[in-house]
Amino acid sequence: MTQISNLLPLLIPIIVLELILIIAALIHIFRHKTYRFGNRLLWVIIVLCFQLIGPIVYFIFGRGDD
Repeated sequence: MTQISNLLPLLIPIIVLELILIIAALIHIFRHKTYRFGNRLLWVIIVLCFQLIGPIVYFIFGRGDD
């Protein structure tokens, strides 16, 4: 238990960053209809399953031009 409490100062910012990226990616996915690759369902699955990497991949490769 003490090991986890020692790691919390490092883990909390990573978890917060992850949640912000997921929420921003999902908001962008549901507000826009065009994507460079794939469709809405594919990007939602990628963002939710690959928690930290999924939103980054979406913003680099999936976000369409508006």
